[in-house]
Amino acid sequence: MQNPRLHPDTIEEVKQRADIVDVISEHVVLRKRGKDFVGLCPFHTEKSPSFTVSPSKQMYYCFGCQAGGGAIKFLMELGKQSFGDVVLELARRYQVSIKTLEPEQRQELQRQLSLREQLYEILALTARFYEHALRQSQGHQALEYLQSQRRLRQETIQHFQLGYAPAGWETLYRYLVEDKHYPVQLLEQAGLIRRRREGEGYYDYFRDRIIIPIRDTNGRVIGFGGRTLTNEQPKYLNSPETELFNKGKTLFALDQAKNAIAKLDQGIVVEGYFDAIALHAAGITNAVASLGTALSLAQVRQLLRYTESKQLVLNFDADAAGTNAASRAIGEISDLADAGEVQLRILNIPDGKDADEFLNSSSDGGEKYRHLLETAPLWLDWQIQLLIKDQNLKQADQYQRVVQQMVKLLAQIANQEIRTYYINHCAEILSQGESRLVANHAQTLLVQIKRNQRQKSTGVVTKQPAETIVVESERARLIQSEALLLRIYLHCLEHRQSVINGLQERDLQFSLSHHRFLWAKILELQETTPDTDFDLLSKLQDQCLEFKQEMAQVQPLFHLNEITQYDTYRVTNLILAALARMEQLMCEKQSRYFLDLWQKTDPIKEPEPAQQYSQEFLKAKQRIAQLEEECQVSTIDLTMGYWA
Repeated sequence: MQNPRLHPDTIEEVKQRADIVDVISEHVVLRKRGKDFVGLCPFHTEKSPSFTVSPSKQMYYCFGCQAGGGAIKFLMELGKQSFGDVVLELARRYQVSIKTLEPEQRQELQRQLSLREQLYEILALTARFYEHALRQSQGHQALEYLQSQRRLRQETIQHFQLGYAPAGWETLYRYLVEDKHYPVQLLEQAGLIRRRREGEGYYDYFRDRIIIPIRDTNGRVIGFGGRTLTNEQPKYLNSPETELFNKGKTLFALDQAKNAIAKLDQGIVVEGYFDAIALHAAGITNAVASLGTALSLAQVRQLLRYTESKQLVLNFDADAAGTNAASRAIGEISDLADAGEVQLRILNIPDGKDADEFLNSSSDGGEKYRHLLETAPLWLDWQIQLLIKDQNLKQADQYQRVVQQMVKLLAQIANQEIRTYYINHCAEILSQGESRLVANHAQTLLVQIKRNQRQKSTGVVTKQPAETIVVESERARLIQSEALLLRIYLHCLEHRQSVINGLQERDLQFSLSHHRFLWAKILELQETTPDTDFDLLSKLQDQCLEFKQEMAQVQPLFHLNEITQYDTYRVTNLILAALARMEQLMCEKQSRYFLDLWQKTDPIKEPEPAQQYSQEFLKAKQRIAQLEEECQVSTIDLTMGYWA
């Protein structure tokens, strides 16, 4: 049956009661800005917030994708739901009595509305049943396990409503059907019982297991996880897929963690229920757990709604299985990480312990875990550490194997700036402390990456000309230097004049087309906006919405992540080093130009031009040497990608 025609009074009352900030904040992390709220738009990918919610107008609008409307439209667009479904959902939430235009439809409407509500009701009752059973004699072993082996306090057990499923085949069945008179079909739809394969009747899905209720983001029970107390396999058993429960789209404890994730601007994902419970018990309440399956993109996107800067830490076990799980998760979300949509870190606990074991191994386990969180490496750094683990780079075969694996990893990085950073990082590792070899190793890695990419796209092995290698290397350095200056200009107001003065004094221009585009827009804004304290980033995004292709190329410059963070006291040196590098690259082009002219000129027939070209060539070379010294002022930052 289609949704009945709702009475206008019902629709109007829902609109009056459903506060738009209340509705949207469940799906988007909102920050107060003046009278309004801003956040990252859920309808398109962005790194800087352009999504605005107005409480006074009860409207939302995105300056990026032009999505806009009220609370009802927001939920319709977000969940791809009909108008009637959304109004009914909000009516239930805000306790609005439902009226329809046809009185005869009310009974059918109630039946339609009640199915999910009945499932919620029966699952909540079941959770209380399991919780009660834990306190009975039959649950003594389960309670002892939670208190002794898991070291959980009573308040933690109660907080997560942990319980026990009795060992009998029909204990829950008899309670819900015979005592509470719920329909058998409803229990089956809730995933609580199963039909016997032979004969008639049903049996309980969970038996003789510790029960962990699984809740949706609103705190409603949608399923259960069960941990065996015997050698029965599987050790952990989840509810089957139901109308309410989809384990590939659900994260355990997200309802408990979402506020802490928003407050700390970071989410932690662990493998097991008890890892997440132990972290919450230790006061680390921004942790969730996957449900025994590989972390899915849907789960990641759900989690990222609550962290504005998209910081995510994967804490999987350090054994082979945990490492493989982390690698699979990285593969699932690496595109998001490359695009800067997630700042992904990997936390491996020493000695192969999981979070639960680590926290209970000492009295200050919580503080030690927080330290591990602070020092957890970025996902690419973690993968590079795996490559060189137990490898002797002084042995030719192991060295070559590491180089091949590095090239394969680096070639997968789509973002040019981030790839340049990691090329230099890997070059430093391969140099084994010999700083003079870093540039050579970086050049070798770059050549092999380009060669592999050509082979992959054409299937043909070709040798790259030396001149092409030089040009590609220069372009990579130019990208670094120009991006560095633009980032400083965008994020360091007090250093903007230094950037302008440096470009003017050295007569430098941005060479890359997308950098020139951004610089032109910056200068245009500053000419038309006399107020020097205006929000440049916001103004640029507003003005450049129509230039989507150009903005896509410079979008990474608007956002600072772990790689592109900076120390303000080093900015002056960074500006000088970047300007010197840009001038040096210009001089290198000039030197090649005059060398070519000199070589093509007969010094006997054309002595004056030949002498002029030779002098210009030598002059350019001398200037290149001088500039190299200026570049060395901040070699670590430019070469190793501090701002790359």
